[in-house]
Amino acid sequence: MKFRKITAIIRLDRAEQVERKLKSIGVPGMSCTDVNGYGEYADFYRSDWKVKHARVEIFVSADQAREIVDAILSEAGTGSSGDGIIAVLPVENLYHIRSGNEATDTEI
Repeated sequence: MKFRKITAIIRLDRAEQVERKLKSIGVPGMSCTDVNGYGEYADFYRSDWKVKHARVEIFVSADQAREIVDAILSEAGTGSSGDGIIAVLPVENLYHIRSGNEATDTEI
């Protein structure tokens, strides 16, 4: 089975909505961390230009990736600059640390 890693950098105030949506569509697990940085949108009132965002990371089977991307887009978007980005990357291998075994599509 082929896996994908979805990384979304979204507005901090939209993180809870995105998490609820992902749970409602059956995403079995995710990581969400607070991050800061700048890109298209920067806080020019700060000397380092950084803005606080949330980073959501999810490992899924390849056939689930588009549904999850669509869910994030629907909940995270405001139509304004600074809404964030989503990256979908291929995952060559995925292992469970506890067992050392390679994950299957039913185990993630």
